[in-house]
Amino acid sequence: MSPLPLLFSYRRCPYAIRARLALWQAGVTVQLHEVSLRDKPVELLRLSPKGTVPVLCIPDGTVLEQSLDIMRWALVQHDPEGWLQAASMDEMLALIARNDGPFKQLLDRYKYSERHPERSAADWCDEAVRTHLADLETRLHSQPWLCSTRCSLADMALLPFVRQFAQVDRVWFDATPALPALRAWLQRGLALPLFATVMAKPAHHPAPG
Repeated sequence: MSPLPLLFSYRRCPYAIRARLALWQAGVTVQLHEVSLRDKPVELLRLSPKGTVPVLCIPDGTVLEQSLDIMRWALVQHDPEGWLQAASMDEMLALIARNDGPFKQLLDRYKYSERHPERSAADWCDEAVRTHLADLETRLHSQPWLCSTRCSLADMALLPFVRQFAQVDRVWFDATPALPALRAWLQRGLALPLFATVMAKPAHHPAPG
């Protein structure tokens, strides 16, 4: 039997969550290694000196170090619900780029506002809404998913980050009148059996190295 792809992951990292969502959706069986961020395995650092997760090593020796690359590779193998075809790839990639760039920077400042005292947590939150989430809210007024009536690559790529945003101040997020459609979208995504599956705590086994 050929060896399985080797996935270095961290359960709560949004980049790793999105990679697992696509791999599990595609039915790609992997050898999963949960990484301790305080004690990164030698094998991870050998494959990817940047030392961040996720990292996927394919049996042919190819190493994928970016979560979006892992998602697209997995879904090319098998895409049972058509995430890659649910909308224009350019449109989906533009949403993901805004999420991973400006929004992620603001999310980090909001989540760790004590490290960025030049502005209040509320200010970082408001800017994150203006920069990214307000557009998602508008999109979701007319359709259940971000780009169409079907779940897409963009939905699954953004879901873990919006989840992280919501968890910073759950009371505010659940009550704000500015984001009702986004709340419903987030709940719809988190209720998917797939999401529960990828968030299950893995059986403990040490990573190689």
